[in-house]
Amino acid sequence: MELDQRAFAEALEQLRETARLQGNMLTSEQISEAFGEWKLEKAQLLLIHDYLKNNKISIDEVNDSEENLSDDDVNFLNMYLDELKELPRVSDGEKRAVMMSALAGDGVARERLVKLFLPNVVEISRLYAGQGALVEDLIGEGNVAVAMAVTMLECVEGVDEVEGFIGKMIMDAMEEYISENADSRQAGENVLAKVNDVNDKAKELYDSLLRKVTVKEVADEMGIGEDEVREAVKFSANNIEYIEGEN
Repeated sequence: MELDQRAFAEALEQLRETARLQGNMLTSEQISEAFGEWKLEKAQLLLIHDYLKNNKISIDEVNDSEENLSDDDVNFLNMYLDELKELPRVSDGEKRAVMMSALAGDGVARERLVKLFLPNVVEISRLYAGQGALVEDLIGEGNVAVAMAVTMLECVEGVDEVEGFIGKMIMDAMEEYISENADSRQAGENVLAKVNDVNDKAKELYDSLLRKVTVKEVADEMGIGEDEVREAVKFSANNIEYIEGEN
């Protein structure tokens, strides 16, 4: 079959979504089946394998999420799991009955459903450990997502879709939190880099001119605005000693 690039991209995206739902894991069989209609050569399949591995998706192996946990994560999980042990245990049949009542709009059932999904939140949080966020924060985001999900069950067609719907809400919430954290961390790193660049340039000019330099001299030398230099000095707590009148 001729390779349709759009359909191929959609198949690849669907495969990544499958991996996400499985804790960033896939089997070789799943990959081969996803692209079976194109009858790809071995070399082409290997390229797909490499692409998936570069996106932190394991193939034919089990991810050990425990090794990604910090000591703080482990301590919190142990404490939190002890608290969850106090929740009453329910059978699969009882859980399904609660989901059916929640679908019907029963407020008490919806509150109970939130509690029933707390252990699921913990398990999903393990999948995202080591990605720049504390497990405690991920669990907090996941719990909020569950509480929100049970108020949106009108989006679900039947009881068999409830668990998947809530699970996706949990994962989406955790991924969004991780993304926001990464953006914030990157912004902080950018500011720190600018402070270091301004400090290095000011020292270079100081060594050359044998005197403290002005904000304008640093800005002209770096090709940036004077306000950017002043902002960098401000973030350094006025600790760039080579700039005149700025410490």
